[in-house]
Amino acid sequence: MSGKGVSTVPRRQLGRSLRQLRERAGVTLRDASQRFEWSETKTWRIETGKTPVRALDVQMMCGVYGADEAVATALTEMAREAKAPSWWQTFGDTVPVGFDVFAGLESAATRIDTYESDVMPGLLQTPDYVRAIVRTRLPDATPEDVESRVRFRTARQAILTGNRPPVLRAVLSETVLRRPMGEGPVMATQLAHLVYVAGLPGISIRVMTLAAAVHPGTFAGAFVVMHFPSPTGGIGEPTTVYGDTYTGGYYHDKEAEVAQYTQAFEGIWSTAQDEDTSRGVLADTARSYQSG
Repeated sequence: MSGKGVSTVPRRQLGRSLRQLRERAGVTLRDASQRFEWSETKTWRIETGKTPVRALDVQMMCGVYGADEAVATALTEMAREAKAPSWWQTFGDTVPVGFDVFAGLESAATRIDTYESDVMPGLLQTPDYVRAIVRTRLPDATPEDVESRVRFRTARQAILTGNRPPVLRAVLSETVLRRPMGEGPVMATQLAHLVYVAGLPGISIRVMTLAAAVHPGTFAGAFVVMHFPSPTGGIGEPTTVYGDTYTGGYYHDKEAEVAQYTQAFEGIWSTAQDEDTSRGVLADTARSYQSG
């Protein structure tokens, strides 16, 4: 993965776009490298997002590949963005190894579909809920480490109220609501927070009751599907699936794999209770925690 502080997402998207342009133009990797007077390894590293590329070089590549003006302008600007510091730069080692990729994708997404079977979605967690998770998962974490992770999670959530917030659809298994994370007041506040955010524009929350019929989430486990802006000239970041494990996350962006998860989410969404009913379940469960 790239070093902390610089997002790999614009770089990866830029590389993929340049490769697609080259292939559309019928230019081989060898021929392109000879034309640019650099090694095939350099071209490959640019196309796979493993190394930055200057805006001037992107302009040159677009010219050789016959890209139209709109595409060339968009990719040149992307090259400049790829060198800009990322918002998580100040969090240093708080950001788990490899998670900078997910943070970049999440920030760039226009729609996020998430299914959670065991814990609250990260974008919807309250500070005390985050503290309870960190103390459980990292029992040796210092108070300073815990608070740093809380601030990082809070910073991630800023996309929901920013200038271009994504559409968020979240389905929570009833297990998530019933499994205490921290003391009762923590859960009461967390569920009350869900009731609040469920009323915000662009955010929809549904609950999958334990009494629901078997659904795709039964087999898929928790996952997130991130959708991105319509591409310029047919070139853009592909829909990407992310899943978390105890030792790290996994990504899928191949069309066939993404299609399976997208179909699974739609099945989960249609099986879960509707938003109004779910909001009532959240409110009732919050009150049960408040009363002990």
